[in-house]
Amino acid sequence: MTIPSGTEQMQVQGEAGQIEVLVDRPEGQPRGIALIAHPHPVQGGTATHKVPVQLAKVLVSKGYVAARPNFRGVGASAGKHDHGDGETRDMLTVLEALRQQYPSLPFVLGGFSFGAYVMARAAAQLKEQGTPCPHLILTGMPWGKVHAHADYQTPPVAASALVVHGEQDERVALSAIFEWARPQELPVVVVPGANHFFTGKLGALTRIVEAYLERIEREGAQGG
Repeated sequence: MTIPSGTEQMQVQGEAGQIEVLVDRPEGQPRGIALIAHPHPVQGGTATHKVPVQLAKVLVSKGYVAARPNFRGVGASAGKHDHGDGETRDMLTVLEALRQQYPSLPFVLGGFSFGAYVMARAAAQLKEQGTPCPHLILTGMPWGKVHAHADYQTPPVAASALVVHGEQDERVALSAIFEWARPQELPVVVVPGANHFFTGKLGALTRIVEAYLERIEREGAQGG
């Protein structure tokens, strides 16, 4: 796993040992914190995967401190894969460490594939704890029975969450995400022609996330 120049490495103590976190910081004063989760570790997913890296780039460009933890057993993170349970707790531990470092800043959770599933669960747990997470970026998220893998019972999310899915996702059918979103009356942004990994479509994904972050910024300014 090659760590890009300018990216910092941070260690956070988790229940299974140290959690390695890759951190990118914006120029000037940060306006928020972003925590971004990577795809399935058993299938080669790491914090340096192209989709979480691209999400981090967009968030940094909009003034966020972007943190990409490695799940258990990946990179320098201790422990072993825990099918989403321990990973969710680890993400909440990293978020708490970041919020202690930047106590006055709002936060955004984001994830790709298995990482999106974990972040949806983290947001649900935060809500149960009395800390709502209105800003959530979920890309290529699994729901239901995924071919050759587990049955993902992804929880509902806030109405203000951004859900982006590829029209031709070969791992998680678009129809499955519609089934998950329909009871919530939650919009899903579909990237035409995109596969699970948004191959050749990262530019479109970037524009969608940028527009979402700009909307957050406008709403924050109006609220202030």
